[in-house]
Parts: sequence; structure tokens; C-alpha cells
Amino acid sequence: MTVMDDWVTAACAELGLDPAEVPVPTVLDLAKDVAHQVLRPGAPVTAYLLGMAVGRGADPAAAAARLSSLAGTWPVELDGTAPAE
Repeated sequence: MTVMDDWVTAACAELGLDPAEVPVPTVLDLAKDVAHQVLRPGAPVTAYLLGMAVGRGADPAAAAARLSSLAGTWPVELDGTAPAE
């Protein structure tokens, strides 16, 4: 097991969740896309939003794909701010 596996297992036990239902690679890929294409602090917030959507019935892979696509088209200036409209 990796440290990530250990953490997910322990966190799931704390929250009463099944670790087998946690799509770790999907969440990490989404966080990477947001951190690199939108802004770094947006990654954990987006992961939380994904969790909320999944908790309300959304398919994890489909919701993550939609958010990754949104991040890929997000307009960002070199200084990390949104361009003026």
C-alpha cells in the first residue's frame, strides 16, 4: 500500500465511507487540471464541489470530466488573474 492508500482508507473509516468507491486518480487528475489551468487554491475547492455533486447523485467520472473541460478552457492571464472583459 502507498501512503495515499493508507490515508484514503483511514479517512474513509473516519467518515464511514467505502475506500473502494473513492476514485483517487480521477480526483487527482481534476485537481491537477484546476491547479495548473485555473489557480492552485481552486484545486481543493473543486474537489469539494465534485464531492458535493457526487453526493447528490452525479457520476464521478462524468462530473470530473466536465470540470476538467471547464478548467481547460478557463481564460487566465500570466499573473493568474482573469482577463478584463
